[in-house]
Amino acid sequence: MARDPKALSHPQIQRVETSFAAQGLMATLSATLEALGPGSSRIAAPILPGSRQQQGFAHAGLTFAIGDSAAGYAALTTMPEGFEVVTAEMKINLLAPGVGDRLVAEGRVLKPGKRLIVTQADVYADKGGTRRHIATLLGTMVPVPA
Repeated sequence: MARDPKALSHPQIQRVETSFAAQGLMATLSATLEALGPGSSRIAAPILPGSRQQQGFAHAGLTFAIGDSAAGYAALTTMPEGFEVVTAEMKINLLAPGVGDRLVAEGRVLKPGKRLIVTQADVYADKGGTRRHIATLLGTMVPVPA
């Protein structure tokens, strides 16, 4: 995983990696945490036969799941020790079909806060080195005790 060790402390990185490893859905989707920074994260998942819709594209559920998680882990990097985050609401705009080998979600915090954290994630389909923007998510995370 790419990370800037100067930007996040080792305990912050470990906390996110431990949380990600505990997510059964991410494991089911073969998703990986690729990058982590202050207020940002990147998650990728292959477009496997079991995560395709009837026309062969990546299912919107896959797109939403990794986009929501990328936004959530971006938010978690802004939280003090002893807190997690949960999604309170998330809107998705599907911009294009998810055609390719894998999807990549890049999450970021737009506005950190103690009660609400506004996040955004953009999801891209990678196909043979070409990247296409397929979705944008905008949501609100709520801090909860760990």
